[in-house]
Amino acid sequence: MRFQCGARPMNINTDETHFRYSLELIEEKDGVEYIRFVMDAKEARVPKSVQISWQHPAIDISGYWDPGANREKGLRMDFSTPFQSKATSLAPVCSLYNPEGQNRLTTAFSDAMRPLRMRAGIHEETAEFEVWLELFTEACPPIDHYEAVIRIDTRELFYADCLREVGQWWADMPGYTPAFVPDTARLPMYSTWYSFHQQLDPAEIEKQCLLAKELGCEAVIVDDGWQTDDNQRGYAYCGDWEAAPKRIADMRRLVEHVHALGMKFILWYSVPFVGKHSKAWSRFKGKFMNSYGVDTAVFDPRFPEVREYLIGTYEEALRTWGIDGFKLDFVDSFNLSQEMRYSLGGGRDYDSVPEAVDRLLSDVMLRLKSIHPDVMIEFRQNYIGPLMRKYGNMFRVADCPNNYSQNRIGSIDIRLLSGNTAVHSDMMMWNWNDRPENVALQFIHSLFSVPQLSVLIDRVPESHRQVIAFWLGFWREHRELLLAGSLRPQSPEYMYPVVYASDSNRLLAAVYSEQIIHIDSVERTIFLIVNGTSREAVVVQLAGQIRGMMTVLDCTGSEISNQMIHLQEGIHLFKLPPSGLIRLQQE
Repeated sequence: MRFQCGARPMNINTDETHFRYSLELIEEKDGVEYIRFVMDAKEARVPKSVQISWQHPAIDISGYWDPGANREKGLRMDFSTPFQSKATSLAPVCSLYNPEGQNRLTTAFSDAMRPLRMRAGIHEETAEFEVWLELFTEACPPIDHYEAVIRIDTRELFYADCLREVGQWWADMPGYTPAFVPDTARLPMYSTWYSFHQQLDPAEIEKQCLLAKELGCEAVIVDDGWQTDDNQRGYAYCGDWEAAPKRIADMRRLVEHVHALGMKFILWYSVPFVGKHSKAWSRFKGKFMNSYGVDTAVFDPRFPEVREYLIGTYEEALRTWGIDGFKLDFVDSFNLSQEMRYSLGGGRDYDSVPEAVDRLLSDVMLRLKSIHPDVMIEFRQNYIGPLMRKYGNMFRVADCPNNYSQNRIGSIDIRLLSGNTAVHSDMMMWNWNDRPENVALQFIHSLFSVPQLSVLIDRVPESHRQVIAFWLGFWREHRELLLAGSLRPQSPEYMYPVVYASDSNRLLAAVYSEQIIHIDSVERTIFLIVNGTSREAVVVQLAGQIRGMMTVLDCTGSEISNQMIHLQEGIHLFKLPPSGLIRLQQE
């Protein structure tokens, strides 16, 4: 079926014959088109998959972005594997842009709850991109009406600005309102995962919290391991979440001691998992959706008693232990197995898994906030989409231990769509014998996210503690600039080699490869240049003159030089130690 939507021909392909379909341009404003997709049937039916597609000329396009592209931001082919999104995974949006980062096409779909597959790939024969969406890729309840909106943006804007507006478009929709973000969610945190893994000891946790607080951390996340004495890194013993866990028998006492240090306390739960060795395994037998390994199943959230059990577990922890938040893990694992794709009824009050998960997570946030209005809930990449913003207020980069460049890529990817939701780095860890300059890279590559730290602080050398103290202090000093300033990450296809953040008074430029830093406006008071490379210098091109004080610091914050300068317009080579910092203060 072919439809003319303004000047844009669009196609619908499906084997479904019981629905009537339409595509209609409902608004066009300043280069943004809104196209309504509608399908109707005389009686409710389970819809088959539907593909919507159209062509866009491959003119002045060099890169591609979607929320799960990660390190594969090169152009796609029209037969490339599409990415998938749903309520608990990624988001239905992709962007094409030119070498300067100017938008050429950003496409988003209003329904971020239902599973969807999406792709924008080049068609060799015509040198055009085919933008392709496939709806109803999983079984859903019978329907007789469905509608959604496709947003197509071809404005000459920086790609990140277009993506930010898409994020706000979703946030303004009914049922998508993001959760409140308490201030602690936007401050550095200590995590037990890489430092302890499952070998948790309350006294050692307290020791690390004291040291982390002194360095600038305001909360601790006690990760996997507290709920059981099993150390096999699996989930076969998860599911009971007992009030007196074996490894931390007096959780209330530990929480009170952490609070006495002036820190908040966040606790880990693997939401969908129920292990074979738990009491919940027999209690909820027959109410699982699929397996996660040999000895672990995934709860079916379409059963109201399953949802109530999970929510009640978190409510009890909040009331009994006085904790301040939850790290709710693996929520993207609520997936129907193939043999259960059409499992309906049987005590379930929802047929749709995405709708049941939405109900579960919405009720979690609603009921926990009624107990603790500032409750913090962290989700981990890739469950970081527009609906996840209403369920939680902290998004963290997926696990990338010791991989500082991945922390940069992951945190920027999340930031582009997440508005004011707190975006956190993966927990920073490193070898205790590494050079201080390399330790500093962990912080420098995570500058534009909330830092999480996960090393045994009393066991790293003093030079490492100096690095931690300096960069956490620097981050806190410039927190509003880094998290709320105008963010301009350059060249996604080259993994963001230069990233800028600015406000009316400050501009910060962090360089991560051999690139030129461009300061296109000198009408600010403070310029901060961060060397995220192993090179001994950075190259800066100024659009005008700068006169004032220039201070050069090394990776620990020690001053290398401090002098008055008068820089002319043009290109300048500055000597700067690896992982060092230049501060230019205009007169």
